[in-house]
Amino acid sequence: MEWSGEEEPDLGGAGGRIFSNHLNILRPHFLQIMIAACIQLSIRLCDREGNLRRALALAAGAVEEGAEILVFPELFLTGFCYSQDLSDGVPYPSLDPLRSFVAEHGCLIVGSLVDGRRNRGFCLDELGIGFQEKIHPFGPEKDHFDGGGSISPVETSKGRIGLSICYDLRFPEVARSLALSGADLLVTIGEFPASRGDVWETLSRARAIENQIHHLASNGASPEFCGRSAIIDPWGRAIAEMGAEEGWIAGEIDLADRDRARREIPALGDRRPEIYRW
Repeated sequence: MEWSGEEEPDLGGAGGRIFSNHLNILRPHFLQIMIAACIQLSIRLCDREGNLRRALALAAGAVEEGAEILVFPELFLTGFCYSQDLSDGVPYPSLDPLRSFVAEHGCLIVGSLVDGRRNRGFCLDELGIGFQEKIHPFGPEKDHFDGGGSISPVETSKGRIGLSICYDLRFPEVARSLALSGADLLVTIGEFPASRGDVWETLSRARAIENQIHHLASNGASPEFCGRSAIIDPWGRAIAEMGAEEGWIAGEIDLADRDRARREIPALGDRRPEIYRW
């Protein structure tokens, strides 16, 4: 790994010593090669127990193949269940089975849950839990959810996760904010419908290419959702991808690829935000 910036003091971030680069992004000095999995669940509306059982079964298969990061779709335990109150709150007892799974396997689980009027994206690992709320509720969701008020990567044992949720994928500002804030990889969790599969796939690749970063995009499975979950490298190439069916994919990600891509074509460093207009 080559660094173009000067060494900074130890800031106590996850993973140890911190260095800066030409983008003024703080990054861990160490590099990680990990196996990540997107778990494409067929979400049954309001069936938290059934969704949890199938989620854990799929997760078990993924960790048997070495997966260390497990990414589920948006609201994978409940779906958008408006007919019942399945909201959870601190300390989120609905996640206790997932906490036990994490403790047993040492993995990171990414998903979202309903917390009152918040669609709370979470990153759960042995260190605890961190959150990034959905920024842009879609259509009728606005009657039930408020949009999040801040964007920042979630610190985890596997690096800084730049998490966005479903409709957020259509807003490049979200992924760009996460990338410029030092995300080690981007993660999008969604419930994109079957009618918009091409949009999901195109935007998932675009967010990786324009930010030169790995992107783990995990969507709900058919019949209601389009599936097409993918693990995408910083050049926009699919490391692993799948169709519409329930299941999971896994692929090896080398976080050093992010920096190789940015050295090869320094698009982020060549930005001219001082002349951009809104």
